[in-house]
Amino acid sequence: MTQARQLCRWHAQANIDALAHSIAAEILQAAGESLARHDAFHLVLSGGNTPQRIHALLREAKTDWSRWHVYFGDERCLPPDHPERNSRMAAIAWLDHVAIPARQVLTIPAELGAQAAAVAYGKVLAAVGEFDLVLLGLGEDGHTASLFPGHDWGEAATAPDVLAVVDSPKPPPQRVSLSAHRLGEARQVIFMVTGASKRNAVAAWRGGEAIPAAVVAPAGGVDIFIADV
Repeated sequence: MTQARQLCRWHAQANIDALAHSIAAEILQAAGESLARHDAFHLVLSGGNTPQRIHALLREAKTDWSRWHVYFGDERCLPPDHPERNSRMAAIAWLDHVAIPARQVLTIPAELGAQAAAVAYGKVLAAVGEFDLVLLGLGEDGHTASLFPGHDWGEAATAPDVLAVVDSPKPPPQRVSLSAHRLGEARQVIFMVTGASKRNAVAAWRGGEAIPAAVVAPAGGVDIFIADV
């Protein structure tokens, strides 16, 4: 199998606040273009601390929330109200404060366990075409979403849309993740990279090493916003 080559556009930011403002602006621009193009905006969210800054900015945005559809790139197998659930963090920081219809916030039912949740979310995504925008982060080991080194990344065209992760190197061990191939089925993919601890992962990425973040390869390339690295 030949791996699709990832086209990268690197965007250096002055600091984390500047990065958050830049990405919030990118999200709103993508939303405006998508709403004009096909009357809907399909957005995939990432977990982590940096997105929470962006979510806080989006709370004040002026847009037609009724046409936004929100998905999640990965989730921890924890109770729905657990504070470390990606969906819970997004709800507290943003989604509970805007008028996106509840039926259009499509959370991963990770409380069912990794295998059952992967099957269930795969059925949800089967009815969804190309995403308009996917947001992703980068871990110190080069992981993105819950695609970890030494595990199945699902980069093949035949990979399922959703993967069950049962032995994550980071707690909790059970997680659910969109596959690299499905994450790349998007008009736009943005990575958020912050902190000096990511320096080695960024060097590996720039050096062409096979890390999980490097196999998300949408046709239009990826935009990587980087600060304090």
